[in-house]
Amino acid sequence: MAYPKLAAALAAVVAFGGTFGSGAWAQDYPTRQITMVVPFSAGGPTDTVARLVAEKMSSDLGQQIVVENVGGAGGTLGAGNVAKAEPDGYTVLLHHIGMATSATLYRKLAYDPLNAFDYVGLVTEVPMVVVARKDFEPADFAGFTEYVKANADKLTLANAGIGSASHLCGMLLMQALEAPLVTVPYKGTGPAMTDLLGGQTDIMCDQTTNTTQQIKGGTIKAYATTTAERLPLFPDLPTATEAGLPALQVGIWHGIYTPKGTAPEINERLSQSLQKALADEGVVKAMADLGTAPEPAENATPAALKAKLESEIARWKPVIESAGVYAD
Repeated sequence: MAYPKLAAALAAVVAFGGTFGSGAWAQDYPTRQITMVVPFSAGGPTDTVARLVAEKMSSDLGQQIVVENVGGAGGTLGAGNVAKAEPDGYTVLLHHIGMATSATLYRKLAYDPLNAFDYVGLVTEVPMVVVARKDFEPADFAGFTEYVKANADKLTLANAGIGSASHLCGMLLMQALEAPLVTVPYKGTGPAMTDLLGGQTDIMCDQTTNTTQQIKGGTIKAYATTTAERLPLFPDLPTATEAGLPALQVGIWHGIYTPKGTAPEINERLSQSLQKALADEGVVKAMADLGTAPEPAENATPAALKAKLESEIARWKPVIESAGVYAD
C-alpha cells in the first residue's frame, strides 16, 4: 500500500526538480561559448555592428560570443539556420531590417519572421546615404534628382543583393524619384562598393557604416541622407526631406533574436548584457565614428524589438508589393 504514496512523492520530487533545474540552469547561463549568427558577409555593415556589441557582451557574460557569418539568400539562410537551432541561448541572430522585409520579399520563406524567434532587443538604427561615383556630374542633390530623372535608362544603381539594405533604400529612391534605374545586384556590400569606387556603376544607397570612410576620403560623392535630421558626422549634407523627397526616409535598424522557445530568463539576461554593451563609452564612440548611435536601454528589450518588427513588416509590405520585385 506504500507504493502509490511513494510514486506520488517521487512524481512530486521530479516535477519540483525539473522546474528547479530549469530555473537554476537559466540562472547559471551562460556556461560556454555563444555563437552570434550574422546572415551577411564578413566586413559588411551588419557584421561591423555585430562585432562591436559581441565583444562587450562577451565581457559582461563571462563567455565569448563568436560571430559566424552565414551569408546568402538575402539574409534568409542564416536566419533560417537560427530558427532551426536548439533554443538554449547558445545560438543567437543579429539581423537588420531585412528580418521585416523578408516576410514579403520571399513568398515561400521556410520560417515565419515574426513567430519563429524570440526577442532580445534593438541594437542601433544606421542612417543611409545616397552616394555616387566620385566623378558623377551633378553638384548637389537638387541637380542629382533632375539628372537621374532625365537619364534613368542610362544610369546604374548598385546594391548588395535582393533584400540587402542598399537594395531596400535603392527601391525607395527609385519610387521617390519615379525613375526606374538599371539595378545591378552584387553578392555583398564589398563587391558593390568596389565597383562604385571604380566607376563601373553610377549610384548606390547604403549605410553610413559602409560609406563614411569613402565619403571622407573623397573616393565617392555623397548627396543626401535618408534621416529626418542632418547627421552630426556630415552636417553639410542635406536630408532627402529637405530636398523635397520625404518618402525617402529609412534607417537600417538591427536587432538580436534567439530561436523560438528560448527561456525568458535567458532572453532577459542577453537583453541586460546588450544594454550594458550599448552604454559602453567605447561602443558609443565607435558607432559615432560610423555615423550611428546605440539604441537607448528601453529599446534594447524583447518587447521593443517585437513591436519594431511588427510595425516594419506592416510598413514594407505595400512598398514591396507595389514594386512587384520578389526574391523567389
